[in-house]
Amino acid sequence: MTQNRLFSIIGISMFLIYTVVFTVHQTQKAILFQFGKIVKTDYEPGIHFKIPVYNNVKLFDARILVLDSKPERFLTSEKKNVIVDSFVKWRIQDVGLFYTTVAGDPTQANMRLDQIMKDAMRSEFSKRTINQVVSADRAGLRNVLVEGTRDVALKWGIDIIDVRIKRVDLPSDVSHSVYRRMEAERSRIAKEFRSQGAEASERIRAEADKEREVILAEAYREAEVTRGQGDAVATDIYAKSYGQDTEFYAFYRSLNAYKNVFKQGGDMLVLEPDSDFFKYFGKEK
Repeated sequence: MTQNRLFSIIGISMFLIYTVVFTVHQTQKAILFQFGKIVKTDYEPGIHFKIPVYNNVKLFDARILVLDSKPERFLTSEKKNVIVDSFVKWRIQDVGLFYTTVAGDPTQANMRLDQIMKDAMRSEFSKRTINQVVSADRAGLRNVLVEGTRDVALKWGIDIIDVRIKRVDLPSDVSHSVYRRMEAERSRIAKEFRSQGAEASERIRAEADKEREVILAEAYREAEVTRGQGDAVATDIYAKSYGQDTEFYAFYRSLNAYKNVFKQGGDMLVLEPDSDFFKYFGKEK
C-alpha cells in the first residue's frame, strides 16, 4: 500500500511538473496565453512556469526561415519578359504580432511575403533593361528589394534578412531574338574590322609601291651619275692616250670597232676594201 502511494505521489508530481513547467530553447520564441488572450511574449531561453488550465503556451521557430519562390516572369523597361528565380530569408521579429497577423503559421507568412516580394521585383525590373537585369550589380538590387519590403513585413512581426536572385533567364523566343541581335552585331563589327583591314592593306601596299618607285628612281639617278662620271673618266683617259700616241690610239679604237662589229656571226658588211675601216687589214708592219 505504501509503495502504491509512493508511485501515485511521483505520478502526480510529474504531471504537475509537466503542466506547470515549460522550456524555451534558444531556437524558439514563446507566447503565454490566458484563456486565449496573449499575456506574455518576451521569454528568454530557459525554464519557465505557468498555471495549469489557466495558462497555455505556444512555441515558434525563431531560426532563419527560407521562402524559395517559384520562378516568375517579369517585364523589363523594354517590355521583354525575363524569368527570375529567387529566395528570401526571414525570421520572426515580434512573435505576438506574428501570431495575431498570420496566426503564427509560417506557410501563411510565406504566401504574404511571396506576394509583396513579387510586387517589389515587378516594380524594380520594370525600371531596368535586359542588359542591366543580367549584368547589373546584384548587391544593389538586393538592397533595394530588402529595404522596399522590410517595413511591410515588420507589420506582420517578420524581419526580412536577405533577398537573393539565383538566376535570371530569358524565354526561348526572347533568347533567340537576343542571340540573333548579338550575332548581327558581331557580324557588323567583324565586317567593320575587315573593311578597316582592307583599307590599311591598300594604304600599306600603295605606300610600298610608292617607296619602290622612289628607290628605283634614286638608284637609276645614282647609276646615271656614276655612269656619267665613268664616261668622263674614260673620255679623259682616251684624250690623254690620244695626246701621247695618236697612231696607237687610232689602232686601239679600230680594234674595239672590229670587236663590236664581228662579235656575232652572220653579219654582213658591204664596204670598199680600201676604206678607212680596213686600213689596218693587210698593212705591213
